[in-house]
Amino acid sequence: MHSKITTLDNGLRVLTCERPETETVSLGVWVNTGSAYETKEINGISHFLEHMSFKGTKTRSALQISEEIEDAGGQSNAYTSREFTAFYAKMLKNDAELATDILADTLNNSVFPEEELVKEREVVVQEIKQSIDAPDDIIFDYFQEQAFPNQPIGRTILGPIETVRSFTRDNLQNYLDTHYAAENMVACAVGNINHDDFVRMVKERMQNFRRKPLFTKPEQTYSGGFFAEKRDIEQAHVMLGFKGFEYYSEKYYPNIIFSTIFGGGTTSRLFQEIREKRGLAYTVYSFTTSHTKNGLCGIYAGTDPDDLKTLVPVITDEIKRICNEKISEKELKRAKTQLKASMLMSLESSSSTAEIIARQMLLFGRVIPTEEMVERIENVTQNDVLNIAGEIFSSNPIYCLVGAVDNRIEYDELKQLLKA
Repeated sequence: MHSKITTLDNGLRVLTCERPETETVSLGVWVNTGSAYETKEINGISHFLEHMSFKGTKTRSALQISEEIEDAGGQSNAYTSREFTAFYAKMLKNDAELATDILADTLNNSVFPEEELVKEREVVVQEIKQSIDAPDDIIFDYFQEQAFPNQPIGRTILGPIETVRSFTRDNLQNYLDTHYAAENMVACAVGNINHDDFVRMVKERMQNFRRKPLFTKPEQTYSGGFFAEKRDIEQAHVMLGFKGFEYYSEKYYPNIIFSTIFGGGTTSRLFQEIREKRGLAYTVYSFTTSHTKNGLCGIYAGTDPDDLKTLVPVITDEIKRICNEKISEKELKRAKTQLKASMLMSLESSSSTAEIIARQMLLFGRVIPTEEMVERIENVTQNDVLNIAGEIFSSNPIYCLVGAVDNRIEYDELKQLLKA
C-alpha cells in the first residue's frame, strides 16, 4: 500500500493510493468532527448537515447532484459517526474530476434551501423513529449514554426529535464554518488516479476553508451504569460493557485480539458457550469501540425472556474464566489470523482503503504501513490478552436491557456476579 500526501497552503491534506491496474477510483472528504463535538443544544447537527449538504448548492439542485453522479454510473454517499463525518463517491477512472467537483460543491456552496430544510427535518425524524423502533439498534445508544452520561460522546448521533426539528439554516452554516476547517479534513482518493492530478482537482476547489477549527474537543470520562426499558416484544436484548481503550493506546491491538477470542466469531468463547452449547441466543458477540480519548468493550445478546436470568450468569462466568485462565496458543493464533485476514481483505477494496487511510491521517497524521499493523498484531502475547481482560473487567460495568426484561438480574446482582 503505497500512499502519497500533499498538504495545501490552507492545511488541507490531499492523500492518494494509486492503483493504475483498476478501472475505478474511490474518493472523498473525511472530516474529524461528529456528534462528540456538539453541544446539547445542537445534538444531531453533524448528521443533519451531512443530509443537507446534498440538498442544493449555488449551481446544482438536489436532483442535479444525484443525476450527475448516476448519469456517470457512479455511486455517492456520506455518513456521520461520533468523531468522523465523510462524503465520498466511487466512479469510473475518467470521472474522478466530476466527483471531486460535486463533493467540493456540496461542502463549499450548499445553500440549505428552506423548502429542503423543512422536508429533510422530517426525513431525519423518520430515521430517528426507525432506530427507536429497532431494539437491537436503540440499545447501543442507551449503552453509549450509560458509558458517558451527560457528555457529548454519550449522546446519540441522530439527536433528539425536538432538537432536529429546531435546526435552522444559520445553525447549519455556523456549524460548517466552525467545524469544517482545512486542518481538520483530508481529501483522499484510491484507485486509478494520478496523485498530482487529484491535488490539482482539490486545490482548485477547496482552498476557501479556514485553516483551523473553532471548537475544542471535550474530555470523555467513562462512568458505567444501568438502564432498562420494558417493551412488549418477543426477546430480551441485553448489553454488558466496560471501559476500553482509545485509538492511541498501546493496548489497542491486544484489546481487539482479546475481543476476537472472547466473542468475535463462531469459534469464540461466547458463541460456543452461549449459542452452540446452551442454545441461549441466536446472536451473541463482543466488540470494541475506540474514541480519541476513551474506549469501550461491549457484549451483546438477544435471548428468550425466560432465559435472561440464565444468560447473564453464563456471560459473567465466561468473563471470569478469560480473566483467570491462560489463553491457549491456538486461540491466540486464530485471533491474529482473523484480524490480519480481515484487515488485508479490507485493503483490497478501494472504498475501504480510502476509509482506512483517511481516518489514519486524521488520527495519527500519517498512513500506517500494512507491515507495521501486521507486526503490532503479531507482537501480542498470551499474557497481553490476559492482562487486557483483567483491566477491562475491573471497571464499573454498563448493563442495558430492552424488551421483555422483567425476569432480569438487577445491576447490583450483576456486580456481585462479576466479583464472585
